Amino acid sequence: MNNQKTILIVDDTQTNVHTLIDLLDDKYDILASLDGESALEIIDEEDSIDLILLDIMMPNMDGFDVCKKIKENLKTKNIPVIFITAKTDDDSIETAYDLGGVDYITKPFRAREVLSRISNHLALSEQSHHLEQMVKEKTQELQDINKEIAETQKEVVFTMGTIGERRSKETGNHVKRVALYSELLALHYGLCEKESNLLKEASPMHDIGKVAIADSILNKPAKLTAEEFNIMKEHAVLGHEMLKHSTRPLLKTAAIVAIQHHEKWDGTGYPKGLKGEEIHIYGRITALADVFDALGSDRVYKSSWSDDKIFNLFKKERGKHFDPKLIDIFFKYIDEFLQIRDSLADINNNNY
Repeated sequence: MNNQKTILIVDDTQTNVHTLIDLLDDKYDILASLDGESALEIIDEEDSIDLILLDIMMPNMDGFDVCKKIKENLKTKNIPVIFITAKTDDDSIETAYDLGGVDYITKPFRAREVLSRISNHLALSEQSHHLEQMVKEKTQELQDINKEIAETQKEVVFTMGTIGERRSKETGNHVKRVALYSELLALHYGLCEKESNLLKEASPMHDIGKVAIADSILNKPAKLTAEEFNIMKEHAVLGHEMLKHSTRPLLKTAAIVAIQHHEKWDGTGYPKGLKGEEIHIYGRITALADVFDALGSDRVYKSSWSDDKIFNLFKKERGKHFDPKLIDIFFKYIDEFLQIRDSLADINNNNY
């Protein structure tokens, strides 16, 4: 296997080209061009050029123009360019470095100096490439780890939400439906796809605080007393307390949903009695999604409602319990909500 580096010599004087070939041919694979245009063609066609020796004074396209083209091309910009020229003025030297040249050798050159500089810059280029590859690999590793963490978070959030629902004898499909209803409402409300997806992933935790509510209250097959209802209402604050300390967007969103999904547009909700847009849009959306699914599902304390009964309540509660804009969205896209409900219907629920 040939491990020799490839050097492109660009010079319009054949004598100079032959001199450099004689000097370098036993150490490197050599390509050569007598003008800038053909040099750029060679550079574009070859994938293995490791270094370019570039003259400045050439007809039609001088070395500066060639170097500029090389550095503007993403494919070739990292190839080290050494200017090797008879121009010795300071302006030319400064321009060469400004354009991205890594070195500047004046003619007549000394063979040992040329060999040494080429060797040094090839070594630096190889080291730079190696470091770049390491950075790419480590970056990919971090991206993979972050993706795994994000997926794990989503699984934990959904699983915890399901646990909360099952303690109150609700099905895992409830949190799935609420999640999809919430995403659909968010998208039609105007939230971006990323934020809508975030709400979908967080909404299963809306009732996580129920894990701290006694079974005797949570699963009571009758209307709760005033005292029992006050205890039940604590689940909103309890859920928020479980989640509020995280700095991760998913759990921060879940914390908002947990504490605000029982707030009402007119200020009569709990736990804080927030009103209107004081309630975060995440809380307003999840409130509607949760109530729609709860009313249409069997519970230990009630049978599922008919669609007509649910729709009449929603119209009545527009601007009272619910954000009026969200109610309008719900009815405008009602077929999409019903499609989600039907696709995730509970087997033992005969109303849909």
